[in-house]
Amino acid sequence: MTAVRHRTARGGTGTPDGAADRTTGRPTWEDRARGRRRRSWQAGLRRGGIEVRHLLRNRKEFIGHLSNVVTALTVASFIHDDLPGTHVPAAHLTIAGFTAYLLFQVGLINLPQILVTERDEGTLLRLRATPGGIPAYLVAKSVLIVIVAMGIVTVLLGAAALFVDGPLPHSPRGWLTLIWVIALGLLAVVPLGAAIGAVLPNAREALAIIMLPAMALLVTSGAMFPIGQLPLWVQDIASVFPLRWMAQGVRSALLPDDAQAGEPSGSWQLPTVALVLTAWAVIGSLLAVPLLRRAARRESGSRLTERQSRAA
Repeated sequence: MTAVRHRTARGGTGTPDGAADRTTGRPTWEDRARGRRRRSWQAGLRRGGIEVRHLLRNRKEFIGHLSNVVTALTVASFIHDDLPGTHVPAAHLTIAGFTAYLLFQVGLINLPQILVTERDEGTLLRLRATPGGIPAYLVAKSVLIVIVAMGIVTVLLGAAALFVDGPLPHSPRGWLTLIWVIALGLLAVVPLGAAIGAVLPNAREALAIIMLPAMALLVTSGAMFPIGQLPLWVQDIASVFPLRWMAQGVRSALLPDDAQAGEPSGSWQLPTVALVLTAWAVIGSLLAVPLLRRAARRESGSRLTERQSRAA
C-alpha cells in the first residue's frame, strides 16, 4: 500500500514513466532519443556541407584527388592488348579496377588519415563535451567521403571515355548495377575507415601503416589484371576483403558479358558481391561509433599536448 501511494504521489498513477509522460503530454525517453538522433543527423549534414566547400577551396587537396585520375588514365593508355580469350580491351579492366580502388582509397586510406590528423589537432577532445558530437562527426565525414568518391568516379569514367576510349555501362541495367555497387561499396569502406582512424597511433605513422596492406590488396584483388591468373590461395585471401568484390561489381557494370570468361567462376557473382559488401558494411557500422567514442573518452589535454610536442 505504501509503495502504491508513493508511485501515485509521484506520477499520479501506477503506470511506467513512459505512459505517465504520454498522459501528461511530456515527451517520452523514446521521443527524446529520437530527437537526439535527428539533431545529430542534421548537425552532421550541415557540417558535411561545410567540409565539402572547404575541400573545393583547398587547391592542394583537390589537385591530389585529380592526380589519381591522371595516373589511372596514363596507365590505361599504355595497355593495348585484349583480355585472354576475349575481345575486351585490357585497358577497360584497368579503368574498372581503378574505379573500384579509388573508392576503396577514399574510404580506407584518406578517411583514416583525416580522422587521426583531426584527433591530433584536438577535434575529438572538443567532441567529447558536445552532446551527439561523435555521431554528427561521423555523418559529416560520410557526406564528405561520398561526395568526393562520386566526383572522382564521374571524372575518371568521363575522362576515360573521352581520352582512352574507356568503358561505360551499355544499358540501364549496367548503370543501375554501377550505382548500387558504388553505394554498397562506400557503405562497406567508410565506417570501416572511421574505425581504423580511431585506433591509429598518430598522423605521422598513419599513412605508413595503411598503405602497405592497401597496395597488397590492390595487387591481389584483381583490380589491375584478371584475378583468375593469381594462385588459388591468393584468390581465397583476397575474397575476404571488400576491394575484390567492389572491383568485380564495377567490372560487371562496365564490361560486356564476354569479360566473364576472365572471372574465376565464369560469372559476375553479383549476389555474392552484394552479400560480402553488406557484411562489411554491418561490421564497420558496429565498430565505428564505439571506437570513436572510446578514442574521444581517452583524449585529454595532457595527451594532446604530448602528441603535439612529439610531432614538433
